[in-house]
Parts: sequence; C-alpha cells; structure tokens
Amino acid sequence: MEILITGGAGFLGARLARQLLRRNTLSGPDGAQQTISRIRLLDVVPASGFNDPRIEVVTGDIADPALIARCLTPATQSVFHLAAVVSGQAEADFDLGMRINLDATRHLLERCRANGNRPRVVLTSSVAVFGGEMPPRVLDSTSVTPQSSYGTQKAIGELLVNDFSRKGFIDGRALRMPTVSVRPGAPNKAASSFASGIIREPLNGLQAICPVAPETPMWLVSPRMAISHLIHGHDIDGAGLAFTRTLNVPGLSITVKDMVDALENVAGRKTVDRIQWQPDPAIMRIVNSWPGDFLTARAEQLGFQSELGFADIIRAYIDDELGGAIKA
Repeated sequence: MEILITGGAGFLGARLARQLLRRNTLSGPDGAQQTISRIRLLDVVPASGFNDPRIEVVTGDIADPALIARCLTPATQSVFHLAAVVSGQAEADFDLGMRINLDATRHLLERCRANGNRPRVVLTSSVAVFGGEMPPRVLDSTSVTPQSSYGTQKAIGELLVNDFSRKGFIDGRALRMPTVSVRPGAPNKAASSFASGIIREPLNGLQAICPVAPETPMWLVSPRMAISHLIHGHDIDGAGLAFTRTLNVPGLSITVKDMVDALENVAGRKTVDRIQWQPDPAIMRIVNSWPGDFLTARAEQLGFQSELGFADIIRAYIDDELGGAIKA
C-alpha cells in the first residue's frame, strides 16, 4: 500500500507517519488491512527525523498540479490531506489561503479522479466552518456558517469531498478536528495557537500570553487522540457515512479558565503565574466565532473515542515532550 500525507513535515503529519510506520498496516479499498510499502510526505519544507526505507520525502508547492501528479499516482491507495494555511494567516493573506486551502484541495481531488482508482481520502476540516449564532451544542446536522476565510475554505473542501465521493471518484471523509492542544514547538499563526501556548510555555519555564477572555469556550483534542481520529477515520467503512462524508469528531468542551485551572492542579501556582492576560481583538473575533461544544453521537457510533479530561492531556504532554519533568 502506498500513502500520501500532505503537510507531512508538520506536527500532525509527522506524528501520523510515525504511527503508521509502527502499525505497518492500513485498511485497503476492500476494508482488509494491507501492509504499508511507502509513505510520501509532501510539504513546503522537507520532513525530517525519519530513517525508514518506506518514507519518501517530497518538497514543493502543494498547489502545483504537476507536483501533485508526481506524488499522487494510480498506486496511491490512501491520502491524508493535512496541508493548510492556518486560520490567522488565511485571514491576513486571502490569496494565499485560497491557493493552499482551496485550490490545492481541488487539484488533489482532480488527480484522484484522473487516476481512476478511488483512493480513500481523509481531509482535515475544522470547527471554523461554524460561526455566528449557534445552538448550545453543534449537531452533525447544524448548517455551516463560517465567519472567516479559513472556515469558508474548509467548508468548501468538505463539500468537494462529499461530491467527489458521491460521484465515485474517491472514498472520502472530512473530519472536523477540534483544536489540538498541547502542541510542542514554537507558536504558529493559527488564531488558536494560544490554546497550546498557555500550557506549553509555562511548563517550559517561559512566559505566555493569553489573548482571549477566561470564559472563552474551546473544543479541544490531544495530539494522541488527534492521530487516533485520523487513522480510525480512514479505516471506517465509507458506506457507514451514508448521506454525508463529513463528521464532527469527539473532543473536550472546556473554557480557557478550566484549562488554566487544570494546569494549576497538575503543575502548581508558580507555573500558572507565567500566563499574562492580554486581550487581542483580532484573535478574539475569530475564536469567539467558533462553537465550543459538539454532539458527536454519529462519530461515536462509528467507533471514535473521546478524551478523558484536560489534566490528562497536560500530563501526556509532560510525559511525551518533557521527559516527565516540569521546568522550575
């Protein structure tokens, strides 16, 4: 089996690749587990840290149809489309967001269509497809009402996956992923970047800025569970998705204050005191347009798992990224 991961040098893309290498199998077109022979990691920068003959690193412009054609061949049976310009950057640079988040998705799906082998395609979507006046809990049937360019681009991607699947060109599924926290590494330009920064930086002995109000609701998923969602979302039988290939996957509904309280319970008051509250109207406008609670019964019926609690997510970050120790 050959697999393509776009955004393969990124945090989730690289983690997904490592987990797939450990598994060594993934569901094929008939649903049976097949041995993984090759994973292509496509990104604008080269993926690093891999020493496995099954990995092929490809660097280039994801919106270049010729590059997609080179990476996505008739032998490619599975595609994880993770590459994206994140929310804050897509809002600030409209042309870039449209090119990477929309045009590249269309090029990728058209290449699948041209290849004629109906690969399984997993598109990572976002809670940003919702916004404005929302019900207390978002349902699978809730209409998308994006309030940002990023959300609009993701919503269009969902519709394309649905239609290309309806036409039999792909076996697609679009997973509306919660905000991933806690991400390691440096902050990015996503409006939700603070959701990791207010935990990561204090645990690393650094100051952090929280740009939103304590009562801001968030819909979160841990890195471990995010990878589990991606693989499980790929392996489920597409026939079970019925009328729509889009799923709200389980996450944890929590306020920013609850996140900080959990950090204090795990790491103490000294760690929490490293957080500074500095409202940023631009970030608040984007984040406050997102819903903070979802009913995910449909995904759960399909076998997706739920998080336990945010304190457990913090402890997992300490174990996975800090060697079990908190910086003084």
